[in-house]
Amino acid sequence: MNKPVTPATEEAKTRMAAVLEIQRRANIAKGAPSALARKDRLNRAISLLVAHQDDFIAALSADFGARSPDMSRLTDIAGAIGPLKYARDNLEAWMRPQRRKVSPAPLAVLGGKAEVRFQPKGVVGVMTPWNFPVQLSFDAIAGAFAAGNRVMLKPSEFTPATSALMAQTLDLFFDEDEVAVIQGGPEVGAAFAALPFDHLIFTGATSVGRHVMRAAAENLTPVTLELGGKSPVVIGADADIAKTAARVMAGKTMNAGQICLAPDYVLAPRESVDGFVSAAKASVAKMYPTIKDNPDYTAMIAQRHYDRVRGYVEDARAKGAEVVELNPAGEDFSQQEHRKIPPTLILNATDEMTVMQEEIFGPVLPIRAYTSFEAAIAEINARPRPLAAYYFGENEAESEALITRTTSGGVTVNDVIFHFTMDDLPFGGVGPAGMGAYHGKRGFQEFSHEKAIYRQIRPDLLAMMRPPYGEAFRKQVAARLKP
Repeated sequence: MNKPVTPATEEAKTRMAAVLEIQRRANIAKGAPSALARKDRLNRAISLLVAHQDDFIAALSADFGARSPDMSRLTDIAGAIGPLKYARDNLEAWMRPQRRKVSPAPLAVLGGKAEVRFQPKGVVGVMTPWNFPVQLSFDAIAGAFAAGNRVMLKPSEFTPATSALMAQTLDLFFDEDEVAVIQGGPEVGAAFAALPFDHLIFTGATSVGRHVMRAAAENLTPVTLELGGKSPVVIGADADIAKTAARVMAGKTMNAGQICLAPDYVLAPRESVDGFVSAAKASVAKMYPTIKDNPDYTAMIAQRHYDRVRGYVEDARAKGAEVVELNPAGEDFSQQEHRKIPPTLILNATDEMTVMQEEIFGPVLPIRAYTSFEAAIAEINARPRPLAAYYFGENEAESEALITRTTSGGVTVNDVIFHFTMDDLPFGGVGPAGMGAYHGKRGFQEFSHEKAIYRQIRPDLLAMMRPPYGEAFRKQVAARLKP
């Protein structure tokens, strides 16, 4: 169980090339789908998820070994249906041509017209990771369908049961020229990224994102990269520590911290550190009185990820950190059926420790003390730009400083991750955390070609602008040169 599956690689490569050709031909032959057709696709995707939600939850549990069914229903099923419904209910407004200002103004007076129309790009490739495989697949599909595109989906090989179920159910609800699933391992993924799509969106690790972008560059395929990074939590001096710890630990323990937006390290005033640790213990004990056999607590996806995160903890311990394991029932995790790691705080974390150098992607949270808010801002700015940043406190000047003086993909104030759940907010990274954005209208725009259209005036009054150039021409140019 939980071993990556690799269907015949050459067979997958042959099929993906054939499917791309089928979808391209259909796109050319049928043209841009109507709003009604787009709504139909979105509704079928919703119906698929509603009808097979229990199957997906079972597949996710099988892939992880232990994954909270209730969390899966919220994050992967409801979390996937939400963007589909939002796109369905708003796409007609998004599709409307937008009138633009005509310049110079006399052209508008004489009947010149400028507008932007949103045209489907064609075939969109979607590459999704294993941490929220259903939600992240259908979230991208929602934007692509709303924009009128056809979709080829490459889900992760590390969730083989879920990927296979997506392939089966999408095949039941859609024709291959609308959406198709390509399964396979790293070689298939590399070949998929190298296909000449009209747009490619990849969600995953920064290291893999570099390879994806390099492959896409061969075809000049435009890319959206949703990557990761070390997302900081900054706790203000006036923050409610109990509430702060409860919300931070809820975000850190969801999916066992296997979230690109999970809080990755905490910066707290020195005098608040002990209080945060105590409050974190209390909040974890309330959420997870036991962990080892608790169905609400998720396992690490694979042994190598379990070993990697445990290695971070041991490296920090060996380099002088104080390791605080939040294990309310005092359970023994040395022998267990699944790969569960209890929530773990790393105190006195230093830059030499791996846990402060790499994105953790697990239930481990370093905590560092700062002496001034300026020092906290400086520390964030000294690191690569993160996917998200979080502030807790009631000091408006501090929250504004975090928002305006640091650069991150997004910000949530007085909680974590919630900006991602807002359908009308763009979601995307910056720098090593990614490029481009999607969600709601921004996703529709990301997967559309904004076609500029200008309609010229009927009178041929512009003849003066053509050679041979005379005095009328020179007067027109001189008028444009005035400040």
